[in-house]
Amino acid sequence: MPKEDLLLLDFWVSPFCMRVKIALAEKGLNYESKEEDLFGGKSELLLKSNPIYQKVPVLLHKGKPLNESAIIVGYIDEKWPSPPLLPAWAYGRSQARCWADYIDKKLFDATCTVWRSTGEAVEVAKKDFIKVLKVLEEALGEKTFFGGETFGFVDIVAIPMASWFYASEKFGNFTVEAECPKLSAWIKRSMQRESVAKVLPDPEKVYDFVVMFRKMQGIE
Repeated sequence: MPKEDLLLLDFWVSPFCMRVKIALAEKGLNYESKEEDLFGGKSELLLKSNPIYQKVPVLLHKGKPLNESAIIVGYIDEKWPSPPLLPAWAYGRSQARCWADYIDKKLFDATCTVWRSTGEAVEVAKKDFIKVLKVLEEALGEKTFFGGETFGFVDIVAIPMASWFYASEKFGNFTVEAECPKLSAWIKRSMQRESVAKVLPDPEKVYDFVVMFRKMQGIE
């Protein structure tokens, strides 16, 4: 597919942008990426393409904008059905979307609340974060990936968040591996996939970004 058919409005540290890039890689699709300056001034293309939320990611397919990362991943799976990311049966697809919704509503906020907190609030935030992780670990169970033996939709939605875990571990003084060993093993398996390894940034770089962002927000 020609590159000009797919344009991603991107921000390197956004786990939501990472989802889209992993999905595109899983499908073997070529695309152009345009890095947005979310702090210095968003592009006119971003403001026009996502006028309601004015945020990334936006995927433009033949000039038509798609917003919201889980919706974009679903679109990519429908438009280019091989290899499939969602289960073939309706119930399996509904369950995958349910877990994606849980991840969207719970995981990133819980991750960020740890490093946004100070004093005694850090311990509370850490416990809440670990509670969310344990729910996901229970959903994973003994499976290789969330959908079974095959890396798929829920894995793509969840794995980018892992690049932010190190920052929470540093500020919360704990490790995900000690608290949730099965989930930690899933992270390592997922990182062995080329589509994931090429997209996820070094967790230490994410940590550096978090330190900078904390200073910008006046968090000491």
